[in-house]
Amino acid sequence: MQLKTRRNFIKSGAALAGFCMFGTMAQAKADPTILFVSGWQDVNIGDIAHTPGLIALLKKRMPRAKLILWKKSKSDFAEGMLKKHYPDLQIIHGQVTKDGEPQSDEVKKAFSEADFFLHGSGPSVVAADYLDSWQKQTQKPFGIFGVTIQDITPELKRIIENASFIFTRETASIGKLKEAGLEGKHIAFAPDATFAMDIHDDPAAAKFIGENKLTDRRFICVIPRLRRTPYYKIRPNNAGWSAERIKEVDELNNKWKENDHAKLREAMITWVRKTKGKVVVCPEMTYEVDVMDELLINPLPDDVKPYIVKHGYWLPDEAASLYQKAQAVLSFECHSPIIAATNGTPCFYLRQPEDTIKGQMYYDLGLASWTFEIEQTTAEQITRRLMEVNANYEAALAQVKSAMDKVRERYDDTFRIMAQKV
Repeated sequence: MQLKTRRNFIKSGAALAGFCMFGTMAQAKADPTILFVSGWQDVNIGDIAHTPGLIALLKKRMPRAKLILWKKSKSDFAEGMLKKHYPDLQIIHGQVTKDGEPQSDEVKKAFSEADFFLHGSGPSVVAADYLDSWQKQTQKPFGIFGVTIQDITPELKRIIENASFIFTRETASIGKLKEAGLEGKHIAFAPDATFAMDIHDDPAAAKFIGENKLTDRRFICVIPRLRRTPYYKIRPNNAGWSAERIKEVDELNNKWKENDHAKLREAMITWVRKTKGKVVVCPEMTYEVDVMDELLINPLPDDVKPYIVKHGYWLPDEAASLYQKAQAVLSFECHSPIIAATNGTPCFYLRQPEDTIKGQMYYDLGLASWTFEIEQTTAEQITRRLMEVNANYEAALAQVKSAMDKVRERYDDTFRIMAQKV
């Protein structure tokens, strides 16, 4: 089927008008229906956080729009949180065939009802097949919001080249799109939607804080990470990994795990000895609960261990509430620092080279001094910066505010682009 040009494609949808510069949508239709895809997996609070972040952003800027979440993975764990905070949100499920045919009646119904399809934030265009299905079945407009696009195959280019807009969550992806021959004013930098997440679980955080005798802004949170996520330990049937793939990942992780985490431990030791504040070791992914002791706790000196607290796997609303009370969050994972910054807390991103180009977003937002390329960083550098934050906390809070101001500016700019394209 021959796809329409972008201009006709948009006209056929006639769904959305622009956003004013203050973030409220001026709509051609008073109450457009937006179908959006998100929710990639529930073993990572960063992946979970994308969804409430995008919901919050759309609700604030499109208050009269009807939202339908086409959730990529089915999860009572994550969906329970969404239903608690957004009881009126419609959530649907269903795969598509290789030919682009929706496999559930609720998806077919949403295709008929929706005026626009939006692909939410993620590590890539995770639901490219959903975008393809939408185009083939409806010929109505679609856009992509806050994704990393690192590898552009001919098939992916075909699917996304008719997008009304492509907003990447860092500027590095824009360069990749340009290399693939995709450029224009409809392509821009829109930070990860997690920056807009505004949900909390204050009771759960308060209970944890009370049980562990934590004092507001007098404790730090730290998050470990292996170089490659061992999905074979997380997903059924070893995630389909071959023995060779498992061996390769294990060897890489074993090579670097002590070198990486020794640098973070040094900062933890200095923090405890100089401030007598506590350290909460917490996970962003499920598997990290099993490596906390090995990587961050057991090797600590005996005088430091009494100040260490562990948190089990959780949901991002509770993480947001705890991070909001911390003095700082130091993380090898990418999204805990985002959740921290969103809640006004200084955040360090200890970046491993395997963690894709998404880390560029920290440089884009003016957080270079808190971004540590781990192979080029010493323990002393991380430690010194942490103690500088402690000594000059008002300045650190101002730095967080400056980064978040940039986030909001980028959201405003991208919504203005949408006004020209939709």
